[in-house]
Amino acid sequence: MPVVNRIAEFTEEMKIWRRHLHQYPELGFDCHDTAAYVVERLKGFGINDIHTGIAKSGVVALIHGRNSGSVIGLRADMDALPIEEATGLDYSSKVSGKMHACGHDGHTTMLLGAARYLQETRNFSGTVALIFQPAEEHGGGGEVMVQEGILDQFNIETVYALHTEPGMPVGQMSTTPGPIMAAVDTFEVYVTGQGGHGAMPHLAADAIPAAVSITQAFQTIVSRNHNPVEDLVVSVTQIHGGTIDNVINDDAFVGGTVRTFSSDVRDMVDRRMAEICQGHAKAFGVDVNCVYTRGYPATINSDAQTAFAVDVAKEICGDNMVVSDRPRDMGAEDFSYLLEKKPGCYLYLGQGEGAAWHNAAFDFNDEASPVGASFFVRLVERALPLAVSYTHLRAHETRGNLVCRRVLEKK
Repeated sequence: MPVVNRIAEFTEEMKIWRRHLHQYPELGFDCHDTAAYVVERLKGFGINDIHTGIAKSGVVALIHGRNSGSVIGLRADMDALPIEEATGLDYSSKVSGKMHACGHDGHTTMLLGAARYLQETRNFSGTVALIFQPAEEHGGGGEVMVQEGILDQFNIETVYALHTEPGMPVGQMSTTPGPIMAAVDTFEVYVTGQGGHGAMPHLAADAIPAAVSITQAFQTIVSRNHNPVEDLVVSVTQIHGGTIDNVINDDAFVGGTVRTFSSDVRDMVDRRMAEICQGHAKAFGVDVNCVYTRGYPATINSDAQTAFAVDVAKEICGDNMVVSDRPRDMGAEDFSYLLEKKPGCYLYLGQGEGAAWHNAAFDFNDEASPVGASFFVRLVERALPLAVSYTHLRAHETRGNLVCRRVLEKK
């Protein structure tokens, strides 16, 4: 089954929605105008069970099927990035220093497209919870929405999300059971010594050599403290210290990121960083304060829901356009907070060649919108099929008995 015909009919409208969202990007939890636009569209489709102000600007809208049943959650992120757009498109960002450089405008559009179709047809049992989330890029809006109780309040039992991917053929979908993205932590190391004249280092306690040595020692966590067959990244991305050539500075700073899939590995890195910093403080005669902050957990797909999502994707895209064993990567995603609580699956949807995520030249490919919307629709219709009523079954049974009687009478 290709793109749903009805969704294909309003593809041009989806393009209008997406390009409007692209022109007015918002950051973090401050997605109020985006949320208002989403709510306006939803009400225009005839959806009235809408809940706003979740995680400051998040929206959850409910579409109820023809019969009672379970609740499935579909999530789209709404926030943009603090990047000055360089696409030169006629619908490029109108907000200086902000742009949709990761496709969240497309994610929101695909879920809106699915919402329109599902509200028109309601060809399912149970309820669909449409989750429009702020602050995926920074702030963990997914975590806040979970903390504010959306999963319990709306009785959501399973959750699914799509993310566009440049460089993958348009309409190709990929995912994998188990870990698909890493946990992300950050570290900040503050080294405090005693400043002095650059020509008299013996009268100072130089913070910079300590910071450099700590940076080098952190790399041994991966090479000497960690099982080499498991995934771990420790990247020092910042070193700051000093202002002029003839002054030994009082302090220095080292910062970076840690990526892994295991909570045990996170614990080990946290412990070893603290030990390394304590040792360097004594060795260099400085004070060292190491702050290790846990960020998004690993994004881990459920086996059963991933197998189901792959089957639905093949129905929409074709067997040869679905990758079911995608290699996991070291990126991070706050949909992980939903997957910690409920079974579900996170998938990627190809959008063809073009600039990479978080690039000033990035733009979502509108050709992918009807594919993503169709996937969401079939996911719902197959996960929550219409139940055949008892009366309907009795009617069929009566007609069947009548036919059998007439056949026997003829004999």
